[in-house]
Amino acid sequence: MALTVKKIALWRKEVENGAGILAGALAPLAHTGANIHVVMAYRYPGQESKGAIELYPVTGKKSATAAKEAGFSASDIPALLVEGDNRAGLGYATAQAIADAGISLDFLMAQVVGKKYSAVFGFESDADAAKCSAIIRKAGATKKR
Repeated sequence: MALTVKKIALWRKEVENGAGILAGALAPLAHTGANIHVVMAYRYPGQESKGAIELYPVTGKKSATAAKEAGFSASDIPALLVEGDNRAGLGYATAQAIADAGISLDFLMAQVVGKKYSAVFGFESDADAAKCSAIIRKAGATKKR
């Protein structure tokens, strides 16, 4: 699998933390047949009763309507979805390349499944996301020495 870097719009909802909140938030989307690829749910440090749920993608009229009715809205945080073949040291190489460019991340969520990885990078600005798109591609193409 070649490395792909794609600008995405995460959909986000702030919630009261508690049992069943995540399932309840996802139910309307599931009922429309939405095929969600990324779900991040977390509580706020120091505010254990508050949290957020973020997801991607929300596509199509039915899914967008269900997401809005469930309290989700498109986030204004610029984000990139990166997918490709994993290799040892790739996370470090990417993080170092971004650091060398002087760019700070708003967030990173990454995982490896089998030999493939996926990551969502969040940025402070569209300009940082656009710049990092090329940086991430280059870091992903660099072979380990």
